[in-house]
Amino acid sequence: MKRIWIFFAFLISLTHLQAQELTRILFIFDASNSMNGKWEGATKIVRAREILSEAITDLKGIPNLELALRVYGHQSPVTPDYQDCNDTKLEIPFEKNNHNKIINFIKYVEPKGTTPIARSLEAAADDFPDKNTRNVIILITDGLEACDGFPCAVAKKLKDKGVNVTPFVVGLGIDLSYLDNFSCIGRYYEASTLNAFKKVMESILSDVLFKTSVQIDLNDINYKETETNTTVFFYEAGTKNLKYTFMHTMNRKGNPDTLTIINPDLKYDVVVNTLPQVIVKNVTIKKGIHNHIDAYCPQGSLIVKIKGPTKTAQVKVIVRQDNIAYTLNVQEMKEIQKYIVGTYDVEVLTLPRIYFNDVQIKQSDYKYLIIPGSGLLYYKASKYFVGQVFVKNQDDTYEWVCDLDTDKTKGQLYLQPGQYKIVYRQKDAVSTDYTQEKKFMIMSGENTSINL
Repeated sequence: MKRIWIFFAFLISLTHLQAQELTRILFIFDASNSMNGKWEGATKIVRAREILSEAITDLKGIPNLELALRVYGHQSPVTPDYQDCNDTKLEIPFEKNNHNKIINFIKYVEPKGTTPIARSLEAAADDFPDKNTRNVIILITDGLEACDGFPCAVAKKLKDKGVNVTPFVVGLGIDLSYLDNFSCIGRYYEASTLNAFKKVMESILSDVLFKTSVQIDLNDINYKETETNTTVFFYEAGTKNLKYTFMHTMNRKGNPDTLTIINPDLKYDVVVNTLPQVIVKNVTIKKGIHNHIDAYCPQGSLIVKIKGPTKTAQVKVIVRQDNIAYTLNVQEMKEIQKYIVGTYDVEVLTLPRIYFNDVQIKQSDYKYLIIPGSGLLYYKASKYFVGQVFVKNQDDTYEWVCDLDTDKTKGQLYLQPGQYKIVYRQKDAVSTDYTQEKKFMIMSGENTSINL
């Protein structure tokens, strides 16, 4: 069976945590043979020891908290024709200030047996001396169920006994379709690195101990939380002290993902990095509840494309908010870029420039701006010269396009289709009488050569 790294946290009892309420956390530790496998530069057992030891150390000094440790797969070696599915044992029972006992035990336990997840969970229900306290089970494992049980079935059995079980599931290197098997139990997370796994542990413990969570709702024009895939900064309110950075994500149920590592003791300025930014100031996180942060972020998309043949597609596009000179963004030709719903001015950096004013970006819409393809002008002269390029307007006036390099006798320009002329004279001429003109036509996708 394919081995994977999974983290389960089972929360038993949904009563809110009060200052005087006793909380008991039972850690179930996987010491099965597969924990000898390699992961993140070491064996899985080494990385699991690091993560759990760090988490337990961080729990020192928290009042009204008792810990316990159950281990499985550490007593009977698994062989090709035998596995001990009863290899699960409560090694350290609940008591206060037993953090070091747990850390020392997992420091020396050696992986050898099978993976009886369901039986360990079922046995764990009896590890708690008092069902009226706030009881939590956190199971760390690197494998799928190897015996004859399944966590979903155990969860149902516990609920049938009147014990409410709500898990947090985190899979590392796991086929995401497998996570759907845990939808019968509750929430689950995904992580792919050791660092991500540590953050998940911090998040879950924070949620278990304080029951404070945050959901960032990026609302569309109908005030539905459908916008996503943008970075969100949490600054300490009124400062430039950046506290948290998140890439906004929808969970597997299509809802904004829940955050549980936000310190509720601070106020925040929340910056949503859309174009332009959306800022929500002086946000307060209330303790012990699920908080919603609403940001009005309706977005549509802008695309600038070339129609027909062209000599180059390497064109930049400047986007500004309506009547604001500040450049909001420079995007590439054909790039799809989202903007907050509104009116924009667009400048396409062709020669000559192409301007689109009062461009309307609408909710979830794609606004296409089409420009003609360029032609290519080759020019050369026998001597150095001073020259400028002009394009002829529809009213027969001429508009400046660009200056030519006075230190070159030849060059090339990508120009939009139209009628042009170059006004020039020899560089060392001392009289305006030497001024000359050369008219020419540019067509999309074609070359034009002139001699000056």
